[in-house]
Parts: sequence; structure tokens; C-alpha cells
Amino acid sequence: MTVYILGLSAYYHDSAACLVRDGVIVAAAQEERFTRKRHDAAFPTAAVEYCLREAGIQADRLDHVCFYDKPVRKFARILESHLAVAPFGARTFLMAMPLWLREKLWTAREVEQALGSVRGEVLFTEHHQAHAASAFFPSPFDSAAVLTLDGVGEWATTSAGVGHDRTLELHREIHFPHSLGLLYSAFTYHAGFKVNSGEYKLMGLAPYGKARFRDAILRELVDLKDDGSFRLNLDYFDFASGLRMTNRRFDALFGGPPRNAEGPLTEREMDLAASIQSVTEDAVLRICCDLQKRTGETDLCLAGGVALNCVANGKIIDSGTGFRRIWVQPAAGDAGGAVGAALSVWHAHLEQPRAPREGRDAMNGALLGPSFDTEQIEAALNEVAARAVVHARAALYDRVAELLAEGNIIAWFQGRMEFGPRALGARSILGDPRDPTMQRRMNLKIKFRESFRPFAPAVLAEHAARYFDLVGDSPYMLITAQVNAAHLLKPAPADAQKTGLDLLRVQRSTLPAITHVDGSARVQTVSRDANAPFYDLLEAFRRRTECPVLVNTSFNVRGEPIVCTPREAYACFMRTEIDYLVLEDRLLDKREQPPWREEDWRARIAPD
Repeated sequence: MTVYILGLSAYYHDSAACLVRDGVIVAAAQEERFTRKRHDAAFPTAAVEYCLREAGIQADRLDHVCFYDKPVRKFARILESHLAVAPFGARTFLMAMPLWLREKLWTAREVEQALGSVRGEVLFTEHHQAHAASAFFPSPFDSAAVLTLDGVGEWATTSAGVGHDRTLELHREIHFPHSLGLLYSAFTYHAGFKVNSGEYKLMGLAPYGKARFRDAILRELVDLKDDGSFRLNLDYFDFASGLRMTNRRFDALFGGPPRNAEGPLTEREMDLAASIQSVTEDAVLRICCDLQKRTGETDLCLAGGVALNCVANGKIIDSGTGFRRIWVQPAAGDAGGAVGAALSVWHAHLEQPRAPREGRDAMNGALLGPSFDTEQIEAALNEVAARAVVHARAALYDRVAELLAEGNIIAWFQGRMEFGPRALGARSILGDPRDPTMQRRMNLKIKFRESFRPFAPAVLAEHAARYFDLVGDSPYMLITAQVNAAHLLKPAPADAQKTGLDLLRVQRSTLPAITHVDGSARVQTVSRDANAPFYDLLEAFRRRTECPVLVNTSFNVRGEPIVCTPREAYACFMRTEIDYLVLEDRLLDKREQPPWREEDWRARIAPD
């Protein structure tokens, strides 16, 4: 008899649902893609409805529902933490209590109200167990070391262990308030970016600065041991008792208060970013070295928000940790907890075996969201009187490759939407990486975001080694590698003296649109079995230009979730300076579309 398991994450950020049928992931999606609220934390009603619809079942067909953490334990931690610092933090505690008493403590009731009757009881897994399960169970490895790092779950902030077949054991933990994720978020906050949203900006800003605050961080903020264990000096932080991440003592140590959001970026913010990135990498590498020695495993699985730090990920293999291969859950943050919760029921609760396929994971290329058929696309286009030309697939790839080679920017909407924060060739904006103006055009004219933000390359997997110093594959854009020396350019003498954001004007490689200021790139390797349409487009571009690489960024504007539907795709296309839109087999030219009128759309999207 077929067994259906629904995994859920909710209430903190990036709520999501995942449906598993007999151990196979059928569907997974974040709630934000349906509600259009970035990082939506609400109960994932729309994501659940999608997952059930994708499987063709009703909620009463579910055998098990599993939530990705244990609310009572988390509440106990919050209560204990506030009592420890009382009377400080009373305001924060009083603000949080109504939501806890109304919703979070009664998750089982919320699930039952949302779904109606469920065959089995609502189950709960610990937060880091869900992260670890999302990392190991879908991985291509028979056995592997497992590492999860984030802000905080119930109590754990770091967990390490080993997985083998259907078993997963976490044998080492670091507990709140000592958290690598919260440490990084403190610097995110101080640099003027949003916590739980802007950490990737801090990572992108780091190469513009110098790690001149590294010694101060290690001397005053964090006691980092050789085995990667650490303790924070809470005298500098307010996250345990207040509404701010940092306090005045932190301000004094780093030369001033937090930057105002949207204010100018100074050398201080760049140096802070470089410093905390250096410390984070050091901590991750020490933990990995110790974990490899403890387990003897040569494969490593990663999850948790810190696992989205692709720069740190890229150094794990290169830095002598003893690991030869790594696999990162593509939805490494809280959204991926829904995957881990569902798979934990199948493998741990129901004791069903795993059947990993060497070289292939079980995430279906992260293409687990909704797709739209010809009838749905046609209806969306007719609604706005859009003008499109239908192409046979081979002709479409050739035409789009030609347009890209001519310098056009293409919005690409194909198949099932990605699960996780990265666009991987299903909901993407694409450009020619050889164009030295492409990064600036995309950032300022299309994404409406900060100029320093780098773009990622998508490369045909079989050609990746020609362009990037990459060990293995990187299908989910979660590993950073250096651009090969053969493609780097020697800077002019005047360029060698530039610092800060002036570095943006230096062309560093033959692929300037995807080469960051330190010569690195956040690589996505594309194989045909994972995403055939995107692979075929890259191959068409390679045939035309001899370059098997494209700029690939998410199909959205700053502050907006990645587009989900054809209607959202068309709106984003018309709001920006994207030149062409591809909706499955339809190609739309901006110049041929009717006038677009939409008042104050930017005011409705809060900057992230």
C-alpha cells in the first residue's frame, strides 16, 4: 500500500511543505512563492495545497504529517533564556508570547485545522535532526558525515554526526546562545542588511574588504577552539534579550553603530564582511577536520542556513579537511526542514531502507515545484493581450542562443519551479557572461539591487573544468570556485591600485559578468539528466559562441520571491529591462508587447 508523508516547516522564516510517496519526493515548495511575501513564515497552506494537487490526492489520504521541530522544547529554551537575563528582554518576551500562545505551541492543532483528518498522529522531529535528514537521506552517498549549522533550533546551533543507510546519528552539538549562524547574522545586521535575508549580501561584499577586524573578533567575540567548538562573549550581543542583534559595546569595538539600511557602503562594512567571513570559514573548516577524524568518512553532507555560505563550502575539500566529496541540501535553510521531516518519518520512524544512486541525489535537480501547461500559459498571455511566437524546441534553443550572443537579456521559464533559494534554470534570467556590461545592467536595470552583488555562472558539467577550479559537480550553485588561470586577465597598473567598489570596474577574466572581484564564481554545473531544456540551451549557446557558460540569476526583482506562475513571469518581464521572455515554447519580444501600466509596483515590494 502506498504511503504518503507530508513534511512541514513554519512560523520562523521560509515556511515550506514537502510530500513524499513511498520514500520518493513528489513535490516541495516554499509558501512565499504562492503568497508573494518574501521569506513568508506563515503556516504553508498554499504550499500544502500544491503538494497534494501534484500527487493527485486529498489530505485525508496522508498517512503521516511531520513538523520540522519541537515547539514545546523551543518554547522552553526561549523561556529559560529570558529568565536568565531578566529583567532585560522583558519587552521582547512580552511581544513574542501572544503568538506562541495563539499558534506556535499548538502546531498539531493548526495542522489538523488546516488539513482536516489525518490517518496518523502529527509527528515532530527535532530541528537539527530535520536539517541533518534533509542533508543525508536525499544525498547520493551510502554513508557520510553530516554537519548542520544555523542560527538555532530548539537548543542546538551546530550538530555533527554520521549517516549510514537509513540510520542517522548526531553525536556532537553546540547549544544556544553559542551560534555561528547568529554570529554571522550579527554582522549582517551591523552592516545594514536584514537578518535571515541579507547574509548572502554580506558574503558577496566580503571580497571588497580586508579582514582587519578578524583578530578583534577572535579576541573579543568568539573563543574558537582547534576542534571547531566555540563560545560567544555575550557581552557584545543583544539577541538573547533584546530586539537588536548587537549592542553599544559591539558598536564601540567596530568603530560605530550599525549602518543605516540603504545607506552608503563604506570601507568599514566591507572590512567587517571580510573579517566575519574569514572567521566563519575558519570555524567551518576546523569543525570539518574534527568531524572527519571522528567518523573516518570521506563524504560530507551539509544543511542549515550556514550551509548556504558557498564560499566556505568551496574550501572544505581544498583545505585539507580529509573530505573528498560534499553534498549540500539545495534548500539548506528552514524550508529544507520540511524535506528532512518527511524523510525522517520514512527512514527512521517507519524504518524503510534507502537506495542511494551513485552520483545522483534524490532531489530531482531541486525541480520540485509547480509547472504550467500550454493551456495555462496561453490563458495567462491572453489575459494581458501579450504577443508571443511559438517555436519548436530545437529552433527555440537556437534562437535564444542567438539573442543571448547579441547581448540580449532573456527571462527563462521552463518546467517545474525550483525548491530552495537558487534559480537553477527553471525560473532564471540569463545573459552572456563575456559581456563586460552585463553585471551592471542586470543589477541596476533588472534586479534593482546593489551594484556590488555578483552573478553566478551556469556551465555545462562536462566543460566546467575548463573554466573553474572545481572539484566534482555543483548542481545547486552552492559551491564557490576560482576561475581558471587560463581565463583570468592581468589587471592594468591603474586597476591594481583600486579598492572598494571601484574594483567593480576592473575586468578580471574572459567571463567578466560572472567573475567576482577575488577571481571566484558561485558555480552551477548543468547536466542533461537533471534539466534537459536548460542543458540544451547551454549547448546551443556553446555551439554558437564556443562558450558553454551563461549568467544565471533568479527570475525576480529585489525583495520579491522568485516568480512561480506565467502571469508573474510576464509582470516581471514588463516591469524591467529584460529584452525577451521564454514561457516554455513561446518567445516574447519586449518591443512587441502592449503598453504596461502598473502603478506603484515597487512600493509594494519591500527591499530585502
